Amino acid sequence: MNETILLAHGSGSKLSHDLIEKKLLRPLNNQLLAKLDDSAVFDLKGKLAFTTDSYVVSPLFFPGGDIGKLAVCGTVNDLAMSGAVPMYLSLSLIIEEGLLLSELDKIINSIKIAAEEAEIKIITGDTKVVNRGSADRLFINTAGIGIVPKGIDISGANARAGDKVILSGNIGDHGIAVMSQREGLKFSVPVQSDCAPLNKLVAQMLEVSPKIHSLRDPTRGGLATTLNEIAKQSDVGIRIYEDRIPVNDGVRGACELLGFDALYVANEGKLIAIVDAEDADKILNKMKQHLYGGNSAIIGEITPEHKGKVVMKTRLGASRIVDMLSGELLPRIC
Repeated sequence: MNETILLAHGSGSKLSHDLIEKKLLRPLNNQLLAKLDDSAVFDLKGKLAFTTDSYVVSPLFFPGGDIGKLAVCGTVNDLAMSGAVPMYLSLSLIIEEGLLLSELDKIINSIKIAAEEAEIKIITGDTKVVNRGSADRLFINTAGIGIVPKGIDISGANARAGDKVILSGNIGDHGIAVMSQREGLKFSVPVQSDCAPLNKLVAQMLEVSPKIHSLRDPTRGGLATTLNEIAKQSDVGIRIYEDRIPVNDGVRGACELLGFDALYVANEGKLIAIVDAEDADKILNKMKQHLYGGNSAIIGEITPEHKGKVVMKTRLGASRIVDMLSGELLPRIC
């Protein structure tokens, strides 16, 4: 018989301690976490980046990942988009009564593998158990701290006219993978989530050029919404080219079938880089050498015209405004 989470696991009793020590601490153990103090105490020098996020994906498991991998990669990527080297991560779990312990084991193992790949340490956390029906099985909250190397100044407000726009690979994989799993849809070309930590890709980009002005990971709202956010933050126009934007055949087919636009579908392992035109090719070539940048492409440029807007040159040669997503295309995907 499969063991499940009980309300007593969140009561501070022996069951709580057993859950923490056997199911959480054992696979994630390190010197700082092992102390099990109310706060992790550590030394850091230099400029810091700090971020927090919550994950409520449904279903918990999907092609290419699960909520645990998603939580680590999402937080690591938020740090990396400021040019920071991720250092430490907090992990808080809100577990619904009835979650199988075997499922928790699988998720914690995914967290461990993703953290090891990103070389970030989980040093503090919290666990709460709520009544059956109160939390859709599992919610995860994280916070991350990273060190920003000296001389690095990356922000969505730093894009300049003449800069090139680089995309690190195919768009829409994550959103379509989660939706297909949730709805039980099968496509002729299978789609897997692109969920991945991008900090080492960013580090390699910065090795070849410090002239990276903006970095963003196009998660909820997809490529289109994220480019609009940059255009507004920097008060610039952005021109992109439809035929340069890479999209997997499976995602393209799913979007055509369901009436979606891949520009608005979420990603969890892609980045947008706004870089100085002079170094764009050098940065692009370096990205193509990395596991998570092999299909990178220059998809557009920053312009002084149509400030605060994104305009796309279509395959037919026409131009159209690409607006920000106005509603929720796919809820509960991250």
